[in-house]
Amino acid sequence: MQPVTFILLLCLVGCHSVAPTSLSHYHDLPAPLSPVSPVPPVPPVPPVATFSIVAYDPQTQELGVAVQSKFIAVGAVVPFAKAGVGAVATQAHANTTYGPKALEMLARGIAPAEIITKLTEADDDRDIRQLAVINAKGEPANFTGGKCNAWAGGKTGKHFAVQGNILAGEKVIDAMAKAFEETEGELGYRLIAALAAGQEAGGDTRGMQSAALLIVRDGWGYAGLNDRYRDLRVDDHEKPIDELLRIYNLHRRIFRSPLRR
Repeated sequence: MQPVTFILLLCLVGCHSVAPTSLSHYHDLPAPLSPVSPVPPVPPVPPVATFSIVAYDPQTQELGVAVQSKFIAVGAVVPFAKAGVGAVATQAHANTTYGPKALEMLARGIAPAEIITKLTEADDDRDIRQLAVINAKGEPANFTGGKCNAWAGGKTGKHFAVQGNILAGEKVIDAMAKAFEETEGELGYRLIAALAAGQEAGGDTRGMQSAALLIVRDGWGYAGLNDRYRDLRVDDHEKPIDELLRIYNLHRRIFRSPLRR
């Protein structure tokens, strides 16, 4: 037993001797808050000026959201979806509570247009919000507040809604709708095609930075244990839509559609 004990003690002493005892040499790290420190105020946040699409595939029952923005990590803010329930995109000066609230109302059978009315009427900042909702029947609705930065607006079509703000014009939305309607293939590819068409038409006038794709379908997530079928994000890239397509194609090769097996 003694040799084993000696080796264990040597390892512990060795680990202790090289472990840092202070973060003082990490000059860029902020000092931790003490238990009695006041909570700092939340700094102002930039608008999620962007263009997005929410959609439903009646053949596969997939629900999805795709989005692009000159905003870092847009996928952490805009898309929400739940299999068999619906999909939501919240943007402009985004109210992220819209996502879970809309999904909860969709689960209770409330129509997308009514959900938007309920959410925006209860929000004093509705004029700077933009929101899209689609249910598991493919019924879409969207909303653009009157004070969203121009150009801002949206349109709905069969099983989809497209919307955006700080855009090069209505042509961006029209191009997205046309691409989604005319592109064939899996829902994910059609959603990314809509983003690419919107960008080709001028996109966000500030440029590009991030993009995301979220698709849900009951039992199609990893190992069949959840509904997150495609949950892909490009958080910071010169050409985020191109990079999203690359990752999507890689993801498709590894995680094939259950309908293609």
